[in-house]
Amino acid sequence: MLDVRRMILLREVKARGTLAAVAEALSLSPSAVSQQLGQLEKSVGVELLRKTGRGVQLTPQAEILVAHASDILESLERAEADLASSLTSVTGSIRIAVFQSAALALLPDALRILRREHPELRVEMVQREPETALYETWARDFDLVIAEQYPGHAAVRHAQLDRVHLTSDAIRLAVPPEGLPPVQSLADTAGLPWVMEPRGAASRHWAEQICRRAGFEPDVRFETADLQAQIRLIESGNAVALMPDLVWTGRDPSVHLMDLDGKPHRSIFTSVRRAGANRPAVLACREVLERTARQVAAS
Repeated sequence: MLDVRRMILLREVKARGTLAAVAEALSLSPSAVSQQLGQLEKSVGVELLRKTGRGVQLTPQAEILVAHASDILESLERAEADLASSLTSVTGSIRIAVFQSAALALLPDALRILRREHPELRVEMVQREPETALYETWARDFDLVIAEQYPGHAAVRHAQLDRVHLTSDAIRLAVPPEGLPPVQSLADTAGLPWVMEPRGAASRHWAEQICRRAGFEPDVRFETADLQAQIRLIESGNAVALMPDLVWTGRDPSVHLMDLDGKPHRSIFTSVRRAGANRPAVLACREVLERTARQVAAS
């Protein structure tokens, strides 16, 4: 009979690309991972992995086992959700991945409510960029992700993940109160210093595209994923940027904000693995997040 644990280990190789990455994720040594996969190859009698540079490539036979391993994991997750649903209280732990502005605006109140209403639930939160977090939720590193989607820029989709809208916020041009030439429109920022997130981020791609549609290439002199650092650069008169409204939750804007043509909005959503969507901890977190998002939108 096939060893299910080794099949799941093979799925980890598919998800993470290298034996070293699998070993790090599972707190094993690379030699232990290699040994377990070698035993799986021996038991099935066919080659499962081929070396390709620094990584490994799965054979067609390995892909078959990975598909079945995924089915097994989904079945086990549904069983866990059904078992947890039979209890009278929300217990256990849940790991949440969230991007920065949502972490600042939504998580403090949501965590406080969860602690009060579900004291037996342990919530762990890690800040991650949405693209990475969605993949890591599919790979089972997280149970729930709060992610974002910019106008005209489709966020990556994984078939095993669902998607539930949480809230949306306007994106505006943020300029210093003083220190730079007067700005009346986006076109007036041509030639001014910009701060943006690093290349590869959806917000960076969207910001560059909207500037190009306005007829200029933005002069990006500063790159940081930290929106608080971006705000300080704008406040101090060193840069302009495009800012989502969520960053101002609980405080007055310290920079001058201007509406963009078309008044674009960013969509914020939650995703979980479909197999675990009915787990009480997931349902509780989503309900509290939705409640918190409504309160923020109404404030």
